[in-house]
Amino acid sequence: MKKIILVSFIFMSFLSYSQDWDFEKPNYKKIEKNIKKKKSNLFYESLMNRFQNADSTMTLEEKRHLYYGYRFDENYSPYSRSDYGDSLRVVLQKEKLDSIDFIKVVDFTDKMLLDNPFDLNAINYQLYSLEQMGNKTTFNKKVTQLKAIVDALMSSGNGTSKKEAFYVIYTSHEYDLLNILGFQFGGSQSLIEHYDYLTLAENEAKIEGLYFDVSPCLDSMATIFKK
Repeated sequence: MKKIILVSFIFMSFLSYSQDWDFEKPNYKKIEKNIKKKKSNLFYESLMNRFQNADSTMTLEEKRHLYYGYRFDENYSPYSRSDYGDSLRVVLQKEKLDSIDFIKVVDFTDKMLLDNPFDLNAINYQLYSLEQMGNKTTFNKKVTQLKAIVDALMSSGNGTSKKEAFYVIYTSHEYDLLNILGFQFGGSQSLIEHYDYLTLAENEAKIEGLYFDVSPCLDSMATIFKK
């Protein structure tokens, strides 16, 4: 089974690439402080509960604190791999999926999302399976969750320079953003200071590559090496 890129049609408005939308890079120190305030709407446990319940009323500020605040969660592990990923791949390798396979996909991805609630690939496959199963209620909830993550990512920059880089807490989100924007990876990735630079295949916007700030990923790796 070929990978289904659902984000591209869910966020059609993003396919017309813009270099001048409003964006703001995350202030991690401020975010860390805000998500610890129990009586605040930015308290992290409350934000995560609202996200899990697919609360469509979350503001952009809340979505940004949800996504970027996860770097301070004890379960944050940007380079870990879910044990259920292998099980999922076995199912997806089939030429054609039946109803039982779709149930398995949803089950495996649910377990993957317990380890990483912002795994866009897992949500992507869930959406495809839920659509095939005709489960509109859960499908719409997953769309709301997906949109919350992408809204936060898209609010951080436009990627055209270091100063205007996209900010990600998982390197996999770099490639997800390429798909959302309608770009194809050009085949070259390089780490420049704390930025990942990905080249792009030839495109109408004539953009050679995009920058992604990966500070949380590098900080996590440094912490691991210190242990």
